[in-house]
Formats: sequence, C-alpha cells, structure tokens
Amino acid sequence: MKITVIAVGKIKEKYYRDAVAEYMKRLSRYCRPEVVEVEDEKTPDRAGEALEEQIKEKEAERILRHVRPEAHVITLEIQGRKTDSPGFADTLEKLATYGKSHIQFIIGGSLGLHKSVSARADEKISFSDMTFPHQLMRVILLEQVYRAYRIISGEPYHK
Repeated sequence: MKITVIAVGKIKEKYYRDAVAEYMKRLSRYCRPEVVEVEDEKTPDRAGEALEEQIKEKEAERILRHVRPEAHVITLEIQGRKTDSPGFADTLEKLATYGKSHIQFIIGGSLGLHKSVSARADEKISFSDMTFPHQLMRVILLEQVYRAYRIISGEPYHK
C-alpha cells in the first residue's frame, strides 16, 4: 500500500520535521509512505473573503496536480466524519481489502481547503472539532496512520 500525504506548506519547525521523519521511518515497515509539499500562498492579515477564496483556489490547483486518478483520496476537514483509532484502522484495512493500493490524504493550508479539493475527495475525515496548525496536523495524521497499521497487524498500541 502506498500512503501519500499531500500538504500545503513546508514545515519550518525542526521538532515537527523530526516527528514527521520518525513516523515516516516507522511507517516504512508497513507501507510506502510519501509526503508531498505544495507551496502555500501568503495570506495578508485581515484578508477579505474574496482574497481568501483566491488563495485557497491557487493552493487547490497545486494540490490537485498531485492527486492520482487511481488513488483513494481522503481530505482532512473539520466537517468530515469522525472516528476513533480502531475505526480508522478498519477504514484503511477495508480499502486494502477492496483493492485500493494508493491512499492520498490531503491537508489544506491555514485557510483550509478549496471546494474543488473537497469535491475530489472520496472520503472526508475529521480528527477533532478543534483547529490545529497544519504543520502539527501532518504529525498527528502520520501518527494515526502508524497506529492504524499497528492495530491492523495485531500489535500493541496505547489506548
């Protein structure tokens, strides 16, 4: 199984980069993980709605260039379906069972995802009603994918 995380922006903080690298290393035992970073747009303070929409649209174009037609696309959105870790593991296991060999997760930028990206999603999930920095969300997602593979493999994991 190939797992790709498409994320807007680069991670600037070393501690986040280190955490991403650690989970990528751990995941390589279970799947072929990949992170694709697309350039983010600078958002001026107090940007109006129209400008924010333009920014999300530009980021969407960059994201959608990397979306593969055969991939099962899962966007991370506050309005998405909520699940627990065993349920998330079950989702990944079922996708593999039904012959999906590539899952692409999409994390938007600081303004969220443009409707064109959301429309392309095969599935939308939410990790919380809270808002997290998109750099931290990358770490959280990779940790949950790793945890899911441990659950699928029948290995211990912290509850």
